[in-house]
Amino acid sequence: MNALITTDLVRLDADLGSEKHEVIRALAGVVAQADRALDVEALVADAFAREAKSPTGLKDGIAIPHCRTTGVDVPTLAFARLAPKVDFGAKDGPADLVFLIAAPEGGDNTHLQILTKLARALVKAEFTDGLRAAETPEDVIDLVTRVVDAPAKPQAAPAPAAAAVAAAPVSSTSAETAPEAPAAAPGRRRSLVAVTACPTGIAHTYMAAEALEAAAERAGVDIEVETQGSAGSTPLAPGTIAAADAVIFAVDVGVRDRGRFAGKPVVSSGVKRPIDDGDTMIAEALRYADDPGAPRVEGSVTAGETGAGANETWGGRTRRVLMTGVSYMIPFVAAGGLLIALGFLLGGYEIVGPYGEIAVNNTVFDLPDPQALGLDHALFGSGLMAYFGALFFIIGKTAFALFIPAFAGYIAYAIADRPGIAPGFVMGGLAANLFGVTSAEGVALPATGFLGAIAGGVLAGVIAHWIASWKVPTWARGLMPVLVIPLLTSIIAGLLMIVVLGKPISWVMEQLSDGLNSMTGSSAILLGVILGLMMAFDMGGPLNKVAYSFAAVGVGGASLAADAPELKIMASVMLAGMVPPIALALATVVRPGLFNVAERENGKAGWLLGASFITEGAIPFAAADPLRVIPSIMLGSAVTGGLSQAFDVSVRAPHGGIFVLFAVDGVLGFLIALVAGVLVGAAAVIALKSVGSREVDPATV
Repeated sequence: MNALITTDLVRLDADLGSEKHEVIRALAGVVAQADRALDVEALVADAFAREAKSPTGLKDGIAIPHCRTTGVDVPTLAFARLAPKVDFGAKDGPADLVFLIAAPEGGDNTHLQILTKLARALVKAEFTDGLRAAETPEDVIDLVTRVVDAPAKPQAAPAPAAAAVAAAPVSSTSAETAPEAPAAAPGRRRSLVAVTACPTGIAHTYMAAEALEAAAERAGVDIEVETQGSAGSTPLAPGTIAAADAVIFAVDVGVRDRGRFAGKPVVSSGVKRPIDDGDTMIAEALRYADDPGAPRVEGSVTAGETGAGANETWGGRTRRVLMTGVSYMIPFVAAGGLLIALGFLLGGYEIVGPYGEIAVNNTVFDLPDPQALGLDHALFGSGLMAYFGALFFIIGKTAFALFIPAFAGYIAYAIADRPGIAPGFVMGGLAANLFGVTSAEGVALPATGFLGAIAGGVLAGVIAHWIASWKVPTWARGLMPVLVIPLLTSIIAGLLMIVVLGKPISWVMEQLSDGLNSMTGSSAILLGVILGLMMAFDMGGPLNKVAYSFAAVGVGGASLAADAPELKIMASVMLAGMVPPIALALATVVRPGLFNVAERENGKAGWLLGASFITEGAIPFAAADPLRVIPSIMLGSAVTGGLSQAFDVSVRAPHGGIFVLFAVDGVLGFLIALVAGVLVGAAAVIALKSVGSREVDPATV
């Protein structure tokens, strides 16, 4: 392996310019003079681009401009001790020690791990003091070599408390209603967890981790840090997370698998703050741990959820992959469906005909004539309402058209990370026949829909992951994630989708559609009951999301008649998903003594959560008493799902609960089905909790 730094890459007491961009360009020139640059201008441009995201100046006179770039093919470190100092944006003044860190685009983990050791050393005073005292370039090389050749820091063993918690089931906790964090028991050492991540994942990620670890040691606190950087990431153990008093997110990008930390008190900042002020962040995290009103990580974590770790089971991996796709898909469905529904509210259901003509030929100053266009149900008979109805309909249909590609794209992402996104979206586009491929006779390319998105996303992810594992020459590494992987994956997976899987999956979808259209009477009611059971069983988990996705697909046919089975299925699913939080909220009002203080507070939020079709509002109750709560809410949701089908309720909006009654056909049946299920669910949970138990807090009744 080429040396990370040589004497040719060191400048001592050098004047490289009066401002940081001049210094960066000069150091790039040093790299070029040492024959380490493939393209010096690319190196300069990438370093400038990274500097534009956030300044790379650190406290105590250090600056670390850095980048991943196609301008070098081996990791390279250029160092300058500046005279005079130059401002790199640090709060405490200009820098005299500057490292230009250049990592090859697509470089392997061995290279990147060397750079992480250097980054960690930069926050240690003995290292920077040695650099300032160095008399020759050889002294600098010796200091850096000792750092990068040092053995990796062993991972700390989990605290006893962490091991104990790991052995216990992990319960679901809502972020909004998480219980007060207990103060540390006498003699128990406090523990924290942290995640650090910066845009390039080279320097700040690891310097922030080192700073937090040093600050925690000074404070007498245990800390485990997950560095989500370019050199890879080892996820924190679930037991370690569960035992932690609080979490620190020091990131300039999103936290991967953020849901693992749901309910934990959280201190959030950019990645540079712990480098400058690690002691304050540790103290702040400990203070938040004892403050019931402190910010907490949003969302909920379900029993047994581990995130994507090295020991992840195939079942857990499958669940994670599908849930990732569904989670990213739902905003497209919700936004698109609600906009379509608003289009109907403003322009009437007839808007599905002339929306294009209105958008092209009319403006807000030249409004359409609703009567001339046959828009008999435009709101107030207004041309303005018809105009905005057409625009909302177009925006909504566009968003809705993207949900199947998004579903496939993020399934692929969950398998292969970023290289899987583009080919995954392409497979989703094929599954939806996104641009309407037809023959001269008008026969369309098979649209495989929801099932095709799953198959295509998995194909794209697996193939992209396989191609990414290829050993390629150094010069080709930079091309892999941006060209080779997306291109080859799209070709291979696309051919398989069109030639091999398209017709069989399309046939299955046709049979499913025909089956739905033939469902009447008792068979439709049975379907509503089954969907209700699925919605309530895991309250936002895989079964709930499968039922929801199954229903949401049908809403895309915006021109469907009000009695179309697809719209009735959407009604059953929405109503059944509303029942659990409202039923439990009602139960806490009727028999408050059966619930503890935290549950009664959760019940107050349950009314609005349920009315908004947020089934997850029932999770805190189910986590505390699953054997009595889950069967009760399943019974209530099953009643509602069946009644919805019996009353022929249909809804064109895929989300919104009672706030989209304007998109409901059969409002009376909608309300009756909802009330019936809520009453049954509340009665069932009260009955089961009353059997063999006493009221937990009778003084409050």
